[in-house]
Amino acid sequence: MTDTNPIDFTGRSVVVTGGTKGIGRSIAETFLAAGADVLVCGRSAPEMLPMARGRHAHFLATDVRDPAAVDALLAEAVKRFGRVDTLVNNAGGSPDADAATVSPRFVDKIVALNLLAPFYAAQAANRVMQTQSEGGSIINIGSVSAHDPQPGTAAYSAAKAGLLVLSKALALEWAPKVRVNHITTGLIRTESSAEVYGPDGGAAVARIIPMGRMAVPHDVAKACLYLASALSDYVTGADLAVHGGGEYPARYLATHATPGD
Repeated sequence: MTDTNPIDFTGRSVVVTGGTKGIGRSIAETFLAAGADVLVCGRSAPEMLPMARGRHAHFLATDVRDPAAVDALLAEAVKRFGRVDTLVNNAGGSPDADAATVSPRFVDKIVALNLLAPFYAAQAANRVMQTQSEGGSIINIGSVSAHDPQPGTAAYSAAKAGLLVLSKALALEWAPKVRVNHITTGLIRTESSAEVYGPDGGAAVARIIPMGRMAVPHDVAKACLYLASALSDYVTGADLAVHGGGEYPARYLATHATPGD
């Protein structure tokens, strides 16, 4: 990053887990556009790698729940780029499930993907970043579910709450060389929005958000760019809310409903 442009990432390297689609893809493309070398991972190779300004990300198939696999992922970044400046722990998610009947196997998988995997990747990144003169930045992509769980998300919400506290704990342990921050995301319009939020892709849902729209992946990507840049070089252990103000309380919506709603 240059003194004149703190979001110029030329010569810097970024690793994005789950960086082949959705939010992760947008994060990868945003860092590519800023000049960074980017390595993304997923369970299988995408049809098209993230690209920006004629440059594309590199890919390594990785099961992020496997500590040895994430060690290999960070080692690959060092091999390709000579350093690791930023890790974005983006991989995660869960289908809804009834907490009363969900299987132990399901719970194990959800906790492993949303809490343990970011922990393992952060450990691997920290081992590299602590040896670098300028350290590095780790960004964990969380969810509003950590603060405000919804029915059907018990295991996911618990894991995301753990990720938030993990971020704060690692920030304490790894400063000043390595900064660790957390982003709380809200409702996000992605390719699968119609499946999750209805055929209008979330237009109806947007009425409950103070900013009047659902987030798009690039909103999260821009926040990552800030947290990885010199603009935030005194920011660590933070929880940055990228959720458009959250949601209006139900009592407000009930008393301010318009005819026909």
